[in-house]
Order: sequence, then C-alpha cells, then structure tokens
Amino acid sequence: MATIRPALPTDEAALLALSPRLAAFPLPAWRTAGEIAAADHRILLDALHRPDGGTVILVAVGEADEVLGYVFASSRTDYFTGERHGHVEVLALAPEAEGQGLARRLMTAAESWATGLGYRRMSLNVFATNTRARGLYDRLGYGEETMHYVKDLHPERQA
Repeated sequence: MATIRPALPTDEAALLALSPRLAAFPLPAWRTAGEIAAADHRILLDALHRPDGGTVILVAVGEADEVLGYVFASSRTDYFTGERHGHVEVLALAPEAEGQGLARRLMTAAESWATGLGYRRMSLNVFATNTRARGLYDRLGYGEETMHYVKDLHPERQA
C-alpha cells in the first residue's frame, strides 16, 4: 500500500519525471506539453527547494519508496473576498498508479493541509478538455466557479 509523505529535495527527479502526465489529455491547439511542464516546473522547484508555510508538496510512494504521484498546493487570496485559501497547483500520477485511489488520497491530504492553516476553501484549475481530471474533481465535491476563455489571435502561427 502506498504511503503519503512530504516531498524531499531528493524527490526532484521523480517529480519532474511525472511532467508528461500534466499534458496527457487533448490539449487546446494553442498550448504545448512543453510550455505546461515549464510553467509547472518553475513553481514546483521553487516550493521544493525553498519551502515555506504557504506551500506543500506531498508524494505518494510505493513499498520501494518510488514516487507514484504527487500533489502540490499553495496558499492563494480570493479575488472577491480577500480570504486566504488553499489551491491545488499540480496533481500528477504515474500511469501505473491510476485506479488505486491515490489521487483521492493526495487530494484529501492537501485539503487537510489547507484545513490545518485555517482555510475554509480549496481551489484548482483544470483544462476543460481534461475529462478524467474533471471527473475526479466532480466526485470529490469540487464545482465550477468561473470559466476562463481564450481566443487565438494568430492561429496560422501554431506549431
């Protein structure tokens, strides 16, 4: 059975190796897997190597201490109320870890972290085309709040 523990700096390679999972769904035409990974790497590595009370990275590890997945959460301020809350930045699982309840356990652990800070809410962003993740979040009781719309002004430049 997998256990959940705080990430260690020595987990860096394993965390980065899960980057392809962050774009393992039909991406919008104007996004690339590389830019998604690069953006997530910046904030993930900063939180891993310069931890503070406003972020947490939790890993699910197997019996051989191999990283099977992780959740990275941060503190944010609500735009409308100014209230602090938890925010899931990244949730990623290795393909072989899917279907074992690890995503649910990682999310529950992140929610416990946020509750421990006195937060009443947890937020996250998910691509509209990521139906698998959206299904998980729906089952966990998350609901849509706002919709972020994008228009590609130069579709001829797509790579």
